[in-house]
Amino acid sequence: MKRLLAAGSGPIYQIARVFRAGEYGRLHNPEFTLLEWYRPGFGLPALMQEVADLVSDLTAGLLHLAAPEYLAYGEAFRRHAGIDPFRASIDELQACATGHGIAVNPAALRDRGRDAWLDLLLTHVVEDRLGRGRLCFLHDYPASQAALAKVRPGEPAVAERFELYLEGIELANGFQELADAQEQQRRFEADQALRRQRGQDDVAMDECLLAALQHGLPDGAGVALGLDRLIMLATGKQTVAEVMAFAWERA
Repeated sequence: MKRLLAAGSGPIYQIARVFRAGEYGRLHNPEFTLLEWYRPGFGLPALMQEVADLVSDLTAGLLHLAAPEYLAYGEAFRRHAGIDPFRASIDELQACATGHGIAVNPAALRDRGRDAWLDLLLTHVVEDRLGRGRLCFLHDYPASQAALAKVRPGEPAVAERFELYLEGIELANGFQELADAQEQQRRFEADQALRRQRGQDDVAMDECLLAALQHGLPDGAGVALGLDRLIMLATGKQTVAEVMAFAWERA
């Protein structure tokens, strides 16, 4: 889709089947459905408003939601985990996890750095408290978690991305899209180095994407929304399998 944007497509969307190996459970299926769209010229505030409007329209008459909440990543951790995720050391993050009753072997996270501890606290402490009775847009992630998003300089620098939560469940992931080919290649190379360090297989860099970025990607924002999870919540089901024609165990 980014290659199409670089070729001048303008705003685009698709509803597609996507796959992730090794993820199966109440909220996960190896095959699932995403609605993904890109808006040239949009900033994150405009995209978050569009996502909120779409979800509200899709769930009208099914869910009665209060006004959306827009919550910075740092504030969410301070409010729900009692720690500053940008300044806490690994030892402090580990102590926070222990204080919240999370049983974890520190050796398992030794080579994964601060982000592994932040992910642990996010998924085990913070997430469940997000989006209760309303949409919650969690934004301004640590720069180290930028993925394919731009980084906004500052103290601290933050990734220009958001995730949408409803009833403690992540529904969408949005980015102010990175358009710098050199920075994208640097991130690809850093990911490869980290995979080698962990003994994982190499993943080839997406040379076609890099070429498209070099050609020129228009400024804009994009988001992917998980339709299975949204339908699950809108219909009052407890698992994504209940809203799929053929979930993993019946595929």
